Amino acid sequence: MKKYVPILARTQLFRGVEACQVEAMLHCLDARLCTYQKGEYILRQGDTLDDIVIMVEGSAHIQKDDYWGSRSILGHLEAGDMFGEAYAAPESGPLLNDVVATDNCAAIFFDVRRVITTCSSACVFHALVVQNMFFAICEKNKALVQKLGHMSQRSTKEKLLSYLSEEAKRQGSAAFEIPFNRQQLADFLSVDRSAMSNELCKLRDAGIIRFARNRFELL
Repeated sequence: MKKYVPILARTQLFRGVEACQVEAMLHCLDARLCTYQKGEYILRQGDTLDDIVIMVEGSAHIQKDDYWGSRSILGHLEAGDMFGEAYAAPESGPLLNDVVATDNCAAIFFDVRRVITTCSSACVFHALVVQNMFFAICEKNKALVQKLGHMSQRSTKEKLLSYLSEEAKRQGSAAFEIPFNRQQLADFLSVDRSAMSNELCKLRDAGIIRFARNRFELL
């Protein structure tokens, strides 16, 4: 677990905490390292969660399958990203979504009660971690509002342009990569893959975008 301390020190949860202090806090926060193979479920819908989880290697999708197997991708996770904080409140209920590894990956679980409660040894930086967790929840809410903005567009074309425009702004460049293949992008935007691919070709032919696999450029 020690090799992941530099990654943890750069996460939103431990922002402002020195790497040596992060390592000292691992026992305090009851940190547990778990590894997963590509395609393996990290968490399943219906599970109960008493932890905050930080990805430290690989990537994963937050997704939901309905009774008939139709899939919606709600979010993408990479090393340094945190999830599970939405269930930090007592009696928050079971998980509403699955978290599935899209690569071989590793994640560290932190006991949420240890995170939000100052320990008996009174770690100097513990209060900062609690503050950071609050800010992280605010950022997640902002991301959900952005996704709702994409979803509220009426057509597949408008959803695509809304998402691609937001990614260009987020990454600070007209040329950027997205973390989805075509099917995953369709699942993320809740549109038909064939219709989406057709709209992408129309946008390319109109000189609005250029793309190759998961790399896009806004023209």
